[in-house]
Amino acid sequence: MAFEKRIDGHTVFEGVIVNVRKDRAELVNGDIVGREVVEHPGGVTVIPVEDDGTVWCVRQFRYPFGREMLETPAGKLERGEDPAECAVRELSEETGLTADEMIYLGPCCTSPGFSTEVLHIYLARGLHRGEMHLDHDEFLNVEKYSLDALTRMVMGGEIDDAKTIIAVLKAGKYLEGRR
Repeated sequence: MAFEKRIDGHTVFEGVIVNVRKDRAELVNGDIVGREVVEHPGGVTVIPVEDDGTVWCVRQFRYPFGREMLETPAGKLERGEDPAECAVRELSEETGLTADEMIYLGPCCTSPGFSTEVLHIYLARGLHRGEMHLDHDEFLNVEKYSLDALTRMVMGGEIDDAKTIIAVLKAGKYLEGRR
């Protein structure tokens, strides 16, 4: 198995959300190469599915892409925060929903070629409506779709947000197995 050994490195940028590190690593064949690493605390996404198969999503503007995107509710982990607690918080903040059950569908390494971000995916069931309480810099709309419609949108390329694609497909498979 190939393994790269970190020789040394230094932080070239410290940001509010991410830090960027430039490393030198030794390859299996002894060559020394440069590696750039974006250190990210990770996050969660939650796919809230009603008993009738409808799903609550959020539509929000994403600055890097200059457009709105349809997504599952999500958020960044605070350093050291438990992903399950973050999932409960983000679901409530972005949709006003609480859930009787949060089912862990697994982790996702979002961009393993350069980032340490791990996104934890949850399926929320037994939903109860409440009031949204967005962060001061969050502006989004809550929308509802059938899981089948979201799957079609994913497969048709209408939804191109990775976490949403993974959450929709994993939730669909999970629920299919429970029937």
